[in-house]
Amino acid sequence: MMDTPLTNPFYIEHGALLVESYKRLTGNDLLAYNGMKSDASFSIIEQLDNAPFVLLSHGLGDDPIFNFGNKSALELFEIDWQGLTKMPSRLSAETINQADREYLLETVTCQGYIDDYSGVRISAKGKRFMIKQAIVWNIIDAKGDYFGQAAIFSHWDFL
Repeated sequence: MMDTPLTNPFYIEHGALLVESYKRLTGNDLLAYNGMKSDASFSIIEQLDNAPFVLLSHGLGDDPIFNFGNKSALELFEIDWQGLTKMPSRLSAETINQADREYLLETVTCQGYIDDYSGVRISAKGKRFMIKQAIVWNIIDAKGDYFGQAAIFSHWDFL
């Protein structure tokens, strides 16, 4: 299994964009989420990749593809890096839950973020779980340019 390409310039910039847009929209520090302590000896993206919470993001398009998932996300969703970064984010929810997921994404698009999302998700191997208290936000830069959406959570129950 290939490691994530964290030294790629896209991911170095993406890590900073995730942190900055989270702070801009929620007023909180992403690197302090769930009691995490920032460590300047590692890049932001390396810290996010090794964080004790699930973090995922997808890019743009009619059927956005995941462009990042940290190690916790890969483990929970039972998928490797190559599989995740080729997968449309809609496939993280069962077909029956697609309307709920679409409503969530539309709400986030309009409001900028939501900080209390709960919903059923499914791993690549078919394991179902309920995520709780997820924060989903728009990935935007200082100019307001939109790059996709991200989600973070640390609570879930297998169904």
